[in-house]
Amino acid sequence: MAVSKELLDIIACPKCKGTIYLNQAGDGLICEACQLVYHIRDDIPIMLIDEATKLDAEQAKP
Repeated sequence: MAVSKELLDIIACPKCKGTIYLNQAGDGLICEACQLVYHIRDDIPIMLIDEATKLDAEQAKP
């Protein structure tokens, strides 16, 4: 089971409280404002700032 649309509608970046979206691979949530990727493990978004990784050009929206 993937991250639900309802969850994506209400979840926000924990750092800036901005909008996030699912990456193309479906394994992370991207905040373009903070340039961070919050990974998804076992269908659970890991929304910890310390666990996030820097966004690279390949992960950004086309």
